[in-house]
Parts: sequence; C-alpha cells; structure tokens
Amino acid sequence: MEMIEVQGQPPHNSESVVLIIGKMDGVHLGHQSLLKEAERLATEEDKIAVYGFSDHPKWVLRGDESFKYSLSTIEDRQARLEQFGVDRYYHVHFTKEYAKTSPEEFVLKHLNQLNVRHVIVGEDFRFGKGRGSDAEGLAELCREIGADVSIVSGVMLHDRKVSSTDIRDHVSQGRMEAAQAMLGRPFEITGVVEKGEQLGRQLGFPTLNVGGIGDYVKVKPGVYLGLVKKVQEAPEYYYTLISAGYRPTVNGDSYKVEAYLLDFSGDFYGQKVTVQFLRHMRDEENFDGMDVLIEQMHQDEKNARAILGL
Repeated sequence: MEMIEVQGQPPHNSESVVLIIGKMDGVHLGHQSLLKEAERLATEEDKIAVYGFSDHPKWVLRGDESFKYSLSTIEDRQARLEQFGVDRYYHVHFTKEYAKTSPEEFVLKHLNQLNVRHVIVGEDFRFGKGRGSDAEGLAELCREIGADVSIVSGVMLHDRKVSSTDIRDHVSQGRMEAAQAMLGRPFEITGVVEKGEQLGRQLGFPTLNVGGIGDYVKVKPGVYLGLVKKVQEAPEYYYTLISAGYRPTVNGDSYKVEAYLLDFSGDFYGQKVTVQFLRHMRDEENFDGMDVLIEQMHQDEKNARAILGL
C-alpha cells in the first residue's frame, strides 16, 4: 500500500480515486462497511484510498486524555486496510492549525487535489472548522468538483452503533468479548519483546515483556486469556495467559503487558509479536506475599487450560 503523509494540502493526484474519509481507528465493523462500499463502487481504473487523520480532534483541541490513545497504530491500520483492498493511505496530520480549515477549503482545495470520483463517509461524519458541516454538506460541495458522495449508515450491535469510542471503553474496562464483537476480531496490540527483570522466570512462569505499546489504549489491569502471534511471513500462534497492569505484589512502578505462553520453551527477544486478548480472567490483585501469587498463577493456568481443553 502506498502511504502519503499530508500536512495541510495534499499533493496533486492524476489517477481516479474512490476515497473513504475517517480516522479508521481499529478498522471495526462500521469501518468495514465503508470499505465494502468502496470495493463495490471502484472500477479497474480507480484507486481505493483512505483519507485518515493522525489524532482524535478531542485530544488535539481539548486535551481530553480519553482520546489520546488508540485501538490501532498507523502501522496496524495500514496492514488491516490493505487486507480490505485499499491501495493508498493519506495520513493527515490533524493539528490545531489544520482544525481551522473551513468546509469549503477542505473540499475545493484539498479533496480537489486528489482527482476524487467518489467519496464515502459514515452518516455521522462532520468536518471543517468547528465541525461546521456534515455529510449532506459534503455532498453539496463535492458536486462542485464533480465527485459523488455515498453516506453509509452505521452498523448496529444490540441497538447501539458500533464506534471506536465504545470499543476503547470496552478495552479499558476489560470487556474483551464486547470489543471483539464490535471489531470483528480480538483486540490486539503489537510490540517488540524486551528483556525485563525476568521475575516470571524465577517464579516458574517465564513471560514475554512486550515493549513499544505506549500508543495503545491501556487494557484494564488484570489477567487475560489470549493468543500471541509471532509476526513473520508464516505467522505462528500460541495460547497465552496475559498479565496487564502495574504488578503491585512485586512493587511494580509502571504499566506492563507480559505474556506467559502455554507449553512453550524458548525466547522471542528482539522480535515483533502481536498479543490478542480473548477473555478477562480476573482483575489485578495485590497478594499477601509471593507464595500466594504463585499459587494464584497456577490456578490461572489451570483455569485457562480448562477453557481451552488442553
């Protein structure tokens, strides 16, 4: 997939484009509906492109910390969008200055650069300074540049529209099954295995310490059942118990994600792995000593094996 960084006005493009506009955080079921519409509309002469924003406006403009972190990194989004047939990703740097762009400037000066044949947005789409216009306003302005607009209805799940905001809330509260239902797959994070304090190895539960995950929404502290995928040309998957949190029993001072692979020996130091969260097993606890912690870890493994039929 071609990646184009955009700061302000995008570069001129001469190829016909079917364009989806949105941050696409998580590429959830609602986003997938937009992608399927693009695939339906695109001809062999068209490029399917996404015009995606780098940061959430509520974080950039208001400093709202609940919107600082994401369900997916830009690399995650690229990989997922490519699976849905996207040819090009415009990575638009959303800043306080960019937020001053009027609806007219956005369409007549920015989108007009892209040789857009068709634009696809969700029904709640708003754009321009102060969120000054909506999907219907976009359709009116796009007529001036000769582009059609499709407004796609949201995907409903249990009488509620699927949204990145709700999925972030589910993840932060440990509701992994609910997050998976909205994403259409397990919530996952990707990082590089780092050398830690090796305390897990000393306790009889050697773990992978996953680093480089600071941009993701923090999973609720606790123990989870999940999978670890070794990221390579032919991926390998392993059942795992995941510890996410601050490790109060051992006086931990920072948030960490560690994975104990069942029936595995070896190490992945320096390698990229993806950790998928399937099920919340229990909350993080401050145990009365290491012996109690070890006993609970054995029980966690026993419970996991029972669930998995191992």
